Amino acid sequence: MTTDSKVLYTAKTHTTGGRAHGVSRSSDGRLDIKLSTPGTAGVGTNPEQLFAAGWSACFEGAMTIVAHKRKIALPDDLAIDAEVDLNLSGDAYFLRARLNISAPGMDREIAHSLAEEAHGVCPYSKAVHGNVDITTTII
Repeated sequence: MTTDSKVLYTAKTHTTGGRAHGVSRSSDGRLDIKLSTPGTAGVGTNPEQLFAAGWSACFEGAMTIVAHKRKIALPDDLAIDAEVDLNLSGDAYFLRARLNISAPGMDREIAHSLAEEAHGVCPYSKAVHGNVDITTTII
């Protein structure tokens, strides 16, 4: 991070009870959710779903920035389906992810090029780079 960086936004949440029986609320009250363990019949969402939603939204924004800079129009119905796997190997937990990008009517090579460049813009992609196995597919 450079010294001339500017904080654009700070998300603040308060979580109690963890992933099994927790609740998480944002400081502005816009987020108020119950948490449950992935793959169980529990009520609520889980951190992997929240991460997938946040990442896919951020990534679509990054693709928009890249396309705008390259003067390429994105389809209005551009969509990103994010899949985030919680894995266990021995005692170690880790994530694996897939970003499946639907860009109807767009040349696949151009869409793929925009997606690859967007990984360098998206803060989520940059945060997990080298730590999470990511597969990006144009569907």
